[in-house]
Amino acid sequence: MSEERPALSHIDPSGAANMVDVGDKAVTDRIAVAEGRVVMEEATLALIESGNAKKGDVIGTARLAGIMAAKRTHELIPLCHALLLSKVAVEIEPDAGLPGLKVRATVRTTGQTGVEMEALTAVSVACLTIYDMAKAVDRGMRIEAIRLVEKDGGRSGHWQAA
Repeated sequence: MSEERPALSHIDPSGAANMVDVGDKAVTDRIAVAEGRVVMEEATLALIESGNAKKGDVIGTARLAGIMAAKRTHELIPLCHALLLSKVAVEIEPDAGLPGLKVRATVRTTGQTGVEMEALTAVSVACLTIYDMAKAVDRGMRIEAIRLVEKDGGRSGHWQAA
């Protein structure tokens, strides 16, 4: 017995890509949380934590880049709606066990569509910024495990990754 898969919301019956019409959806509070990490050499992490990286404050710059990216998601992802975001928070924490930096973004809005893409974009760009600022000392860094970990609001309600 096969299960029917839901249709892709951005593809019309003829197979053409379309922006979803959210005009009839209810306005609700929406939140999304995404995470990712940048794995690096221990010495690179120590350099970043010391604040002595050649390009400056890696964590502060990456945090700001992630916030800016969330606000511009609709310019980067072709079928995303432009949203009035009420909150974008990007947290970046060192993790000696990786070694590396864990990045987490929380995005909120009150609207007719979710903010999952904004949270994922914030994490992605923050991780890319970390890589950019430290690549001179560690070209082997890896950006990993970018994923949505939680969302709430709208018709589908609350969802949390296992």
